[in-house]
Amino acid sequence: MKLFIVSAALACFLCVTGCNSSALRSASASLTAQGTQTLKDEYRLSTDSKKDKAKSLSVPFSHLNHATKKYSVDGTRVIGCAECHHTDQPAAEAAKHPPLKSAHPADRTVTLTAETFKDPKTPQVATCRACHAQEGTKPKLLDANAEITYEGDTDPTVLTNEEAYHRNCNICHDQAVEKRKITTAPTSNECVKCHTGK
Repeated sequence: MKLFIVSAALACFLCVTGCNSSALRSASASLTAQGTQTLKDEYRLSTDSKKDKAKSLSVPFSHLNHATKKYSVDGTRVIGCAECHHTDQPAAEAAKHPPLKSAHPADRTVTLTAETFKDPKTPQVATCRACHAQEGTKPKLLDANAEITYEGDTDPTVLTNEEAYHRNCNICHDQAVEKRKITTAPTSNECVKCHTGK
């Protein structure tokens, strides 16, 4: 019976990934433990929002899908780790993608990928809240939440946890919908598609 259950689970996984061998390798690599840190298939975002609970329900986020499927803006490739985890690359690389230009640690020499994640010499992945804390809270790695003055703005934007997540997710989703004319990626105008509370 146990063999049947394991076989069925493996068959389901293969069907979900479409039997794509590169996706299987990437999924396997991205779910490998590094030190004491492990990745989950899915995360729940905004579980402790300080905003109106009725309007800021939690957000289910499939790390597995975003790390193994062709979710790039143009739909042609898997999203690179550093596209979301922007500090997990050398500062010289991060500087090529303004306005996000910081690296952690500051002397970092390797970009985070599914392969480098397996190497114990690769620095641990910092959580988003390590630099982007909720409003009124000090982040773990900085003296205060990061600030950026976006092109066309005169005042800096304080990148709280909420601001950073919304900008990172919404910009990518809006660009993907525009470029690929897809309807499955929620846009910045469709809050309830992400904030489901489920």
